[in-house]
Amino acid sequence: MYLTVLDSKLWFPPATATTEDGLLAMGGDLSEERLLLAYRQGIFPWFEGDLPLWWCPDPRFVLFPDNLKISKSMQKILHNNSFQFKTNTAFEEVIRNCKTVKRDHAGTWITNAVEQAYINLHKKGYAHSAEAWQGNELAGGLYGIKMGKVFFGESMFSRISNASKFAFINYVKQLAREGIVLIDCQVYTKHLESLGAEMISRNEFLNLLQQIA
Repeated sequence: MYLTVLDSKLWFPPATATTEDGLLAMGGDLSEERLLLAYRQGIFPWFEGDLPLWWCPDPRFVLFPDNLKISKSMQKILHNNSFQFKTNTAFEEVIRNCKTVKRDHAGTWITNAVEQAYINLHKKGYAHSAEAWQGNELAGGLYGIKMGKVFFGESMFSRISNASKFAFINYVKQLAREGIVLIDCQVYTKHLESLGAEMISRNEFLNLLQQIA
């Protein structure tokens, strides 16, 4: 299968026309219009150096809010006031921490251009952050895009153990109250599986998006 190379024209090939590992296209830009179009079609960006790569993997890793799992240890943390939960009070600090936090793999996909693109989306009301605080210190958090009844999670970080889980659990509960019915986790992580995320087929995911995004 040939990989599509995008230019300035605002479009994507069909989201199912990927390589085996889910890579759909390369190139293009990170304009507000292109990013929102991508999410509506079930596509998300990862980077290789400065080159935008666009993905739609099969299967897709998602969480249905009703399936959220909270361990006994996390229930204690949720109720002992270890952290304070807030949203959208420090979006730029959250994405900056996601960009710089040490991970199991080398480097980060959050380039300076990606950081600025999502800050712009936050200012337009599309990108949101969920935060765990200890006093005046940001202990952990996550950010992503909210469209229709879907939240597209992008990245999360912890400075203190369990902080990102605390923020995620509280945010899933809040999103459910707001009518969100699907959280896109993109690709598998053991961390999110422990919280109830599961694999569904790409076709099922895309069909859901058509109904709720």
